[in-house]
Amino acid sequence: MKKFLRFVLTGVAALVALVLAGLLTTTVVNAVATSSEAARIEPYGQRVTVDGKRMNVLVAGQGEETIVLLPGFGTGSPALDFSPLIDELSVDHRVVAVEPFGYGLSDETDVPRTTENIVSEVHEALAGLGVDRYVLMGHSIAGIYALDYVERYRDEVTAFVGIDSSVPGQPGMDADLPVDALRVAKTLGITRLVTALGPDPYADLPYSETMREQLGMISLRNTSSATYSDEMSRIQANFADAADKVFPPDLPVLLFVQADNPTVRGWLPLHEEQAASVDRGEVVTFDADHYLHHTKSVEIADGTRRFLAEPVG
Repeated sequence: MKKFLRFVLTGVAALVALVLAGLLTTTVVNAVATSSEAARIEPYGQRVTVDGKRMNVLVAGQGEETIVLLPGFGTGSPALDFSPLIDELSVDHRVVAVEPFGYGLSDETDVPRTTENIVSEVHEALAGLGVDRYVLMGHSIAGIYALDYVERYRDEVTAFVGIDSSVPGQPGMDADLPVDALRVAKTLGITRLVTALGPDPYADLPYSETMREQLGMISLRNTSSATYSDEMSRIQANFADAADKVFPPDLPVLLFVQADNPTVRGWLPLHEEQAASVDRGEVVTFDADHYLHHTKSVEIADGTRRFLAEPVG
């Protein structure tokens, strides 16, 4: 019995040592790779001063009408991620892709990531660019932020276009998220390892090899950063604060939505309800995943042009 117990304890000790050695290795590799990648990230866009920090913004196109693009939560590099859609829209519009603090090449911030603060910062960036009349177009959680944005700056926003945008009351947004565990996983290099072993989310999409590499490096840098983690920790509260918010009846609202979202019960009906709450609302469905702009940029751009060109009333 004692022999068996010693054998088990020796095996457990060896296993623990192996795990610790593995974590030490991934931690060191992650630290070295992070330092190396920082020097390889290529700048794009322009910096705008917001609250004493630098927010990165990409401006494309020369059209008379301006479209402001806002990302979904956790998009590593919004300007690069939106590039297929920016290419389509900028043919006849001025497109302003905003990278909020903690996203893309923007600075981090210790200001709490409440909807109110995020909206104020985005607006300050647009004001710094002299952008004061525009269509607001947002992906995913930007749909929640947009409700507050339009409420506060209705005189500037001419329409809202959602790209599978989040809506008040969607199921599952009251869950506690493993923010601290994800931060530890990043520090230990586990996030990098899992990313390396997983499929490239931009494979077989209209992104060059260089752009895919940049997207990967920027995403790894920003994922589970302090700013990212703070926003994640406030998702539940931000959705709760938006529970009773609606768009003004006179705001034109166009929603591009997944025809079938297996992860969120009632996804399409919730969007149909939101579109029906305004005088001029429309839902366009696609058989595609949540990142509609990765594969449906042409259709989104064409649908947006049509909707914006139609007379009001």
